[in-house]
Amino acid sequence: MSGKRQRANAGDGEKLHEEILEAAEALLIEAGTEEALTLRAVARRAGVTTPSVYLHFADKSALLEAVCLRVWGELAARMLDYAGDVDDPLRQLGRCGRVYANFALDHPVQYRVLMMRPTSGLSPGADACFRHIAKAAAACVEAGIMRGDPESLAVGLWSALHGCVTLLIAHPGFAWPDDRDTLIDNTVRMAGFGSVLASRIPREATPLSEELTAGLDQLTAGWKAPKLSR
Repeated sequence: MSGKRQRANAGDGEKLHEEILEAAEALLIEAGTEEALTLRAVARRAGVTTPSVYLHFADKSALLEAVCLRVWGELAARMLDYAGDVDDPLRQLGRCGRVYANFALDHPVQYRVLMMRPTSGLSPGADACFRHIAKAAAACVEAGIMRGDPESLAVGLWSALHGCVTLLIAHPGFAWPDDRDTLIDNTVRMAGFGSVLASRIPREATPLSEELTAGLDQLTAGWKAPKLSR
């Protein structure tokens, strides 16, 4: 949409707000980078004046975040749909991890803006991602599958998932395996089962030490790990 726009009627502010977001989202996806998203360019695309955009968004950062958060509700819906019917907490955690990774790769531009830019604090989008993983980790702790502070465990799991998708997004030219799902699955399994093992083994344990052997014996004798299947 371009050209002059008729003056909005009273009460049309919400409609104009949405049209500005739609224009900004289209520009962001077309360009694949936030540099193209200037308030002037968005105003031109929406057919309004630049001051009209400022009435709804204080600056470019505010507009960028609002645009990217438009898709974030989809993440919660996907997790509920894909993991909500599974009773086993570790399987739920595995499914949440796969949903997270695939969601990021389905929305690489938005993920890059919200999750890969240096910021002074955690954005609402990043916090929402973390909360999904923390909730799944807490269920594993409550069930006795993992031990320790759920949020600390979630940070480790989140770091592994974020590292995987960030590399895929930032380095598309690398010789990644053809089967992306298998790569994601391996990352989820290593992070999930690794967290289960690490939470039961003393930090000071070394390979072949008594502490490590005792921790592994305790794990295999007292609990059978469920499959982190789809």
